[in-house]
Amino acid sequence: MSVSLENVTRVLDGVPAIRNVSLTLERGTLSVLLGPTLSGKTSIMRLLAGLDKPTTGRVLVDGKDVTGADVRTRSVAMVYQQFINYPSLTVYENIASPLRVQRKSRAEIEQRVQEAAKLLKLEPYLQRTPLQLSGGQQQRTAIARALVKGADLVLLDEPLANLDYKLREELRTELPKIFEASGAIFVYATTEPSEALLLGGRTICMWEGQALQVGPTPQVYRKPDTMRVAQVFSDPPLNIVGAEKKAGTVHYSGGVTAPATGVFASLSDGAYRVGFRAHQIEVKSADPERHAFQATVAVTEITGSESFVHLKRGDDYWVAVLHGIHEFEPGQTLDAILDPANLFVFDAADRLVAAPKPI
Repeated sequence: MSVSLENVTRVLDGVPAIRNVSLTLERGTLSVLLGPTLSGKTSIMRLLAGLDKPTTGRVLVDGKDVTGADVRTRSVAMVYQQFINYPSLTVYENIASPLRVQRKSRAEIEQRVQEAAKLLKLEPYLQRTPLQLSGGQQQRTAIARALVKGADLVLLDEPLANLDYKLREELRTELPKIFEASGAIFVYATTEPSEALLLGGRTICMWEGQALQVGPTPQVYRKPDTMRVAQVFSDPPLNIVGAEKKAGTVHYSGGVTAPATGVFASLSDGAYRVGFRAHQIEVKSADPERHAFQATVAVTEITGSESFVHLKRGDDYWVAVLHGIHEFEPGQTLDAILDPANLFVFDAADRLVAAPKPI
C-alpha cells in the first residue's frame, strides 16, 4: 500500500496552512513530521486521514484518487497528544473496542488483544481501568488500540508530549520496535529534533506549511538543504554568525579573523552565514587551528550531566551545551571555540554550501 499527497494546499480563513506539499508514504515505513507549532504537521495528518479535504491537489491511495472520501472508508488509526481511552472500560475492552465494531470473532479478538498487549507490555494491566494506570500505560493503551485495528496507516500526533521525561524516554526507545513489528505506514509528528533522531526512519521537515526537505533522518540532520532546515532540526536553537572568505582568510562579524581551513578551504571568496549547533561549541582547546570568539556569559543552566551556557557576543546570542557541570558567573568572559571542520556554511540565499563530514 502507498499513500500520496500530490501538490496539496490547504487554506483556512484565507491563510495557507499547507503550501503545495507532495509526499509518498510506503507500507512498512516511518515518516517523522518535524517542525514547530503551527508548521502544518497536524494539517498534513488530517489530510492523510481524510478528516479534511485539500483546497487544491489530490490524495491518492495505491494510485487511486480518494480526495474527499469519508474518513470511515479509510484504513486509518490516529493517536493524539491527549491520550483518549474509555474510562469505564478495562484496558482489555479499550483495546478490543475497534475489533468489536468490526464484528470480529471472540477468538480473533482474544488473539489480537493479547498480541498487542504483549507488544506494548500491558499484559499485567488488562483488567484495570485507565484511571488505575500511569500516564505512560494509558498512552500505551491508546497506541495498542490503534495497532489492533489493523489499519494500513497509523498517525501519531505528538503522542508523548504530555508524558513526563522518564515515560517519554521509555516509550521513545520502544516505539521503533513496535513500528517495525506492525508493518503499517506510520507518520509521527513531533516538535523535538532529538525525538526524530531517536525514531529514525524518514524526516519531513516542516515550516509554515511547507515541506522544506524530505529524506532519511540522519541525512536531513547532517546535510540540511537550507539554513531554515538546520534551524528546525536544532535544539537548542542553531547558532549563527556572519563571515566573509577573502584571500585564504575568514573574517567573521565582530572582528575575528582566522585561516580559511576546514569547511572554508574549498569555498570561493565571498560572504556567507555560518551555523553551528550548541554541542559544537567548546570553551577550552589547545588546537591553534580552531576559531575563538570572546563572549560574555548571560546565564548558565545546569541539568546534571550537561550545562547550557547562554552567551552574548555583540548582537549575537549563542547557546553552548557542555558536558559536565560548569559554574560560570553571569558577566564572565570566555572564549567560545569552533572547529572549522565542524561548521555549516550557507550562501547569500541561505542554501547549504559546506557541512561537516560524517564521523
